[in-house]
Amino acid sequence: MNKAVRFIFIAIFFFLALSSCIGPSSASKKTVFNINLDEGLSSLDPAFARNQNSLWMINQLFNGLVQIDDSLKTQPCIAKSWDISPDGTAYTFHLRKDVFFQDAKQFKGGKGRKVVAADFVYSFSRLIDPKTASSGSWIFSDKVKDKSAFIAVNDSTFRIQLKQPFPPLLSLLTAQYCSVVPHEVVDYCGKDFRAHPIGTGPFIFHYWKEGEVLVLLKNEHYFEKDKDGSALPHLDAVRATFLSDKQTAFMEFLSKKLDFLNDIDGSYRDDILTKSGVVTQKYKGKFVINSGPFLNTIYLGMLVDSSLAIVKNSPLKKLKVRQAINYAIDRKNMIKYLRNSMGTAGSSGFIPMGMPGFDAKQVQGYTYNPDKARQLLKEAGYSDGKPMPEITLHTTVSYRSLIEYVQGQLDRVGIKTNVEITQGASLRELVSKNGVNFFYGSWIADYPDAENYLSVFYSKNKIPWGPNYTGFNNKQFDGLFEQAYHEPNDQKRYTLYRQMDNLVMQQSPVVILYYDKRVNLYQNNISHYSVNAQNLLTLKRVVKKP
Repeated sequence: MNKAVRFIFIAIFFFLALSSCIGPSSASKKTVFNINLDEGLSSLDPAFARNQNSLWMINQLFNGLVQIDDSLKTQPCIAKSWDISPDGTAYTFHLRKDVFFQDAKQFKGGKGRKVVAADFVYSFSRLIDPKTASSGSWIFSDKVKDKSAFIAVNDSTFRIQLKQPFPPLLSLLTAQYCSVVPHEVVDYCGKDFRAHPIGTGPFIFHYWKEGEVLVLLKNEHYFEKDKDGSALPHLDAVRATFLSDKQTAFMEFLSKKLDFLNDIDGSYRDDILTKSGVVTQKYKGKFVINSGPFLNTIYLGMLVDSSLAIVKNSPLKKLKVRQAINYAIDRKNMIKYLRNSMGTAGSSGFIPMGMPGFDAKQVQGYTYNPDKARQLLKEAGYSDGKPMPEITLHTTVSYRSLIEYVQGQLDRVGIKTNVEITQGASLRELVSKNGVNFFYGSWIADYPDAENYLSVFYSKNKIPWGPNYTGFNNKQFDGLFEQAYHEPNDQKRYTLYRQMDNLVMQQSPVVILYYDKRVNLYQNNISHYSVNAQNLLTLKRVVKKP
């Protein structure tokens, strides 16, 4: 079956599926939000909410204790309020009594039951259970003793007992990993819960043919209301396709078969945007382009743990070489000509623009200075007579042009590189096992607190225990990181964060290329969409006009 015939079949199936749920007479009046997930979908289980597509769809199906608003502030969700003990180690949440799991055959009579505190005990205990092997186990792994830290005081009161204070906890709990799940369904489905999700969210799972189409339907019994008191969600269904070719997806958007498109791919970027990031005359007014800061740092990582055999003969173990690489790259031109100004040159620290507490003036990163780069290489012992050994830079196919630009910049100052293209999943595995010395990376915020970024350099988070992929180890940094755990005042904690970020920049285990921008394309008949620096797709308030 060719692609065109297959998608006709999918469209017919979707129409029949929607009609069977809402009745043939009203199907044509229903509003369906169409989206494409170009990198596929690995799981709909919150315990495995590790990539953007999964996060987006899980956010439609599930809820947690708290949620973020578009200003990245923590707001109530299933928890209507909470109390924090004076020593900052006990958080007590008071739950709403009108939240119900969606209907499932595992419940009595097939009807969804009320969410109680014991459901959060189960959900959070499952997250840290080694048998689950959740990619989100780090959420609580170093913060609680064991599952006894999760306590159902009564049906509507839930408590978390921490080993030590952790001021960003409320922000951390907005992560989709922390969604509540029903034990009846999870225990029955086991690993198949990934494709049979039952949550409390604004939409209900209906159908998923992997790699082709996903259909979610409106939850008629959803507990949240809009500002005017109207029931949420406003959409009747969400339909996701999985076109991997971004040019094809863009054509689908232009023909109005898609209501939303995330990011502007390089294959058609020049057609839509000028090099200064302004919409071209060709597309002015044709659709909405909404952009702003995105909590995503694009960087190059360098393995610096000299105890590893792979680092023993690597020139990257020398600080002056790492600093030279930082000075060698013209980030501003890179953003202008390769990204059409969709991003901000990474001249500060690892913490990205848009993160609460970000201050470019107080964190000293690197700017373009090729002469300084050459001087540092000479001081490191490399010159025309004794060139630095060639190093291999690993990247994915999506960032090939960007990394080849970096390769050219490094060559100009005397640093020879070999660019190796690897599939995204394979590169992530190599990096997570300290298998490469020099690699492309991106860090998207799991929650809107800079601690999430700085944890990447905490020595106790070195592989295999955490995401310290560079093997960075600095006692002063660790001391400040641990001090921040005991600082409840946000502004004072941000000061500590900036000190840590400056230390990272001085030691240069990473090269900050740029801070990403969120670029969302919407059709003109779509309104009330979410606009936030986490680029978290929230569809419950979206309105689609005919």
